[in-house]
Amino acid sequence: MSPEAPALPPGSATIDHFRMIDMRVGRVIDVRPFPEARRPAYQMTIDFGPLGPRRSSAQLPGTYPEPASLVGRLVIAVTNLPARRIAGFTSEVLVLGALPSDGRIPLLSVDEGASPGDRIG
Repeated sequence: MSPEAPALPPGSATIDHFRMIDMRVGRVIDVRPFPEARRPAYQMTIDFGPLGPRRSSAQLPGTYPEPASLVGRLVIAVTNLPARRIAGFTSEVLVLGALPSDGRIPLLSVDEGASPGDRIG
């Protein structure tokens, strides 16, 4: 008789859930102010190597007041969520950042050596 797997606490995710999320390394290639957004945001274009460029809306001006400072940076994004329309702009990926209590959103990143398109796991 095989032992039963322990019950998961409510709200838990399994490794299979985690594997469904496609997180990739991308390199920011363009950042522009997004004045039409409800909250201060940027329109970003990110190169994901073999996946090509994708666009994202990100609420980053409070953390990164100079959009040019983000260009060239390696970031991590979820690439397999459905696209969302935000104030007429199609956001195709979700750029990941920390959510400290002060309201800033420091981006998650990887060290050099990772390349656009590399999977996160």
